[in-house]
Amino acid sequence: MEFTIYLICLGVGFVFTLFSAIFGHVFGHGGHDGHVDGSGGHAEAGVDASDMPGVSAFSPTVIASFVTAFGGLGVIFSEIPATKNAWISAPLAILGGLLIAFGVLWLLRQLFSRTQSSSESKVGSLVGQIATIITPIPENGVGEIAYVQAGTRYSAPAREENGAPVPVGKSVKITRVIGTQFYVALT
Repeated sequence: MEFTIYLICLGVGFVFTLFSAIFGHVFGHGGHDGHVDGSGGHAEAGVDASDMPGVSAFSPTVIASFVTAFGGLGVIFSEIPATKNAWISAPLAILGGLLIAFGVLWLLRQLFSRTQSSSESKVGSLVGQIATIITPIPENGVGEIAYVQAGTRYSAPAREENGAPVPVGKSVKITRVIGTQFYVALT
């Protein structure tokens, strides 16, 4: 009986993983950006109350890896004479499934933490950097600058530190950043 339960868990976990991989890429996001509380708007993050980006222990991928590992290890343990008894094979399969699920969770968190800020500029390190005026800054007004950070070109609204006008093409130094507003001075 327990062999059948293990086999069903193995099959369900494998099929779920396979369908998620295939249909997740085929149908994609469809341009919809739903909101899931506590997950930063990403269903992969799972359900928790942290409201932090990343992968939750209750994400579909982690749950599927537990179910698949539980079923696979249960099948293996139920075929070994020393662990054939359900009172031995079930706890071993649960423990193994938990270890594999936590391994998958750790791996996904490592991957996401390394890619999380790869395309966003680190604003705090911009003070002192040279930028170019791409939209003129009128007297006491707002224009636009372009700057390069980590090989990527960015643009941002900017004001001249003393309210002076600055024409297009001039080099300026970023003196401070307040919110999304950059302050610059002629170099």
